Amino acid sequence: MGLWEHAKASVAAMLLLLLCLNEIAQVNSQRVPALFVFGDSLVEVGNNNFLNTLARANFYPYGIDFNQGATGRFSNGRSLIDFIGEFLGIPSPPPFADPSTNGSRILNGVNYASAAGGILDESGRNYGDRFSMNQQIQNFQTTLNQYRSMTNPIAMDQFLAKSIAVVVTGNNDYLNNYLMPALYRSSFNYSAQQFGNLLVNNFGQQILALHNLGLRKFFLAGIGPLGCIPNIRASGFAPVGRCVDLVNQIVGFFNEGLRSMVEQLNRDHPDSIFTYANTYHVLGDVLNNPARYQFDVIDRACCGVGRNRGQLSCLPLQFPCQNRKQTVFWDAFHPTESAIYVFAWRAFNGPQDDVYPINIKQMALI
Repeated sequence: MGLWEHAKASVAAMLLLLLCLNEIAQVNSQRVPALFVFGDSLVEVGNNNFLNTLARANFYPYGIDFNQGATGRFSNGRSLIDFIGEFLGIPSPPPFADPSTNGSRILNGVNYASAAGGILDESGRNYGDRFSMNQQIQNFQTTLNQYRSMTNPIAMDQFLAKSIAVVVTGNNDYLNNYLMPALYRSSFNYSAQQFGNLLVNNFGQQILALHNLGLRKFFLAGIGPLGCIPNIRASGFAPVGRCVDLVNQIVGFFNEGLRSMVEQLNRDHPDSIFTYANTYHVLGDVLNNPARYQFDVIDRACCGVGRNRGQLSCLPLQFPCQNRKQTVFWDAFHPTESAIYVFAWRAFNGPQDDVYPINIKQMALI
């Protein structure tokens, strides 16, 4: 390579470095003061550690690849909210139920998410105690009382308006309600479309309640292809190597309703922004094109028992698979850190096919 070629390569490398530094500086100056997290085990960081429940992940091998160990995250490593926080330059907010979550610890937000919790109060009761969405909203009000003792009303209103609410729920309303006919009557009382509408209507009221409490920026995640998770594959209702298409069709009614709800909320509340994350599309792309994302294993869990390692979820002290970075699913229900990263990156940076009408990065700039 000649001198001119070396010079051009050096200039190109410098420009790339400057672009990266500019993007990092832009993200870190976006002035998102806090994250408030609501939902289920996909974004839980340890609330259920303090509840009387079977839905816990505070034991090895959960957290095997996380620098803090087994914290209650249902993952081998970081959770969705950890990645979103990193992209925004915000520490991942602590769990509400932890007695130490007060004072300076709540300045960057609070995480209310609870494994087994759902939109409907009864969803997940088969696991024991959990914070449903309605209870999480009440818990948020408790946090607001703490903020009121720390600042003035005008500053608090601005703080809440600039913060982002991340909401990931609905999964347990299917996995631990509608798809459990032996324990719940919902599948007898409602068609799949009626149940999807019921969830969306209840969810809409819950989001409006959070809006009435002062939040203005909402990231609302749809439900992924539940028919493809190891636990559903292990049911034997589909050929080997195939997802259970009927389950995927059932959750489709909720996703369609949620996207329509987001459009309506944006029309009704021009002072706010509501965005819909197309979880089904993103994770479906990963499962349909695993090699593109350097995944080798898409149909069984890294840690679990039985068919597809999905009939029982990860057990205490169980030895997990070693190829975790190449495996989509960590346990019977949850993605690995590597798969979570793909969704987090696309939620933050993706086009409207991934997140509609704007992504988290754009939302943070508003």
